[in-house]
Amino acid sequence: MTDITHGSLRGQPTRAEEIRAGGLRDEKRRQTRRHIAEVATGLFLERGFGQVTIAEVARTAEVSVNTVYTYFPSKEDLVCYPEEVSAQRMVQMVEDRTAGRSAAGAVLGALRGELRQGDRMVGLTQGFGRFLEMARAEPTLAARLDAIAREMVEALAAVLAAETGAAPGDPTPRLVASQLGWVQEQLFLEIGRRSHEGQAPGTIAEAALALLDSVESLLGDRLLAYATR
Repeated sequence: MTDITHGSLRGQPTRAEEIRAGGLRDEKRRQTRRHIAEVATGLFLERGFGQVTIAEVARTAEVSVNTVYTYFPSKEDLVCYPEEVSAQRMVQMVEDRTAGRSAAGAVLGALRGELRQGDRMVGLTQGFGRFLEMARAEPTLAARLDAIAREMVEALAAVLAAETGAAPGDPTPRLVASQLGWVQEQLFLEIGRRSHEGQAPGTIAEAALALLDSVESLLGDRLLAYATR
């Protein structure tokens, strides 16, 4: 009997048990992070971002202030936390594309998939419209969202330049990335507007899918075919 296979017989965890325990810990951390963020969002929507303290978030979420800071280094991170607001979002969509698909096709396809699945990543949750309005009305949050949007375009532009072998100074990768960033921005604005009007997530998803069809019809052939894998 080896230590690796039968360690638990002597009171020691096996490798499989350690991996399973690590997975459970990671899931627990994700649940805690999401719980704190959802509690904070509720408080911000109810009273305003500037009127809520970290201590109040911790008390309402029934965790310590130190726990809040462990997951969210700043108050703004409670709204724009990396698990859901990432500058790598479009990069991931493009890098995950299959053979024969362009960068634009990858982004449009990923957005359509999220809409059909009712994914919270595209704001298909109750109150998203109020949330977006609150974030845009708060200068520090608006600045954070704008910075993330710029970083998203810059990150995608760098990937597209590397993939296509674009010459230094060639603006094409940035222009394509900017257009795809605009598509995503228009989608979120439409979802936010309809959510604020009280429309149901399913109805919003259908309208958002139609919007993507309209946007795609307006994009040029060169952009739609750019960086085909």
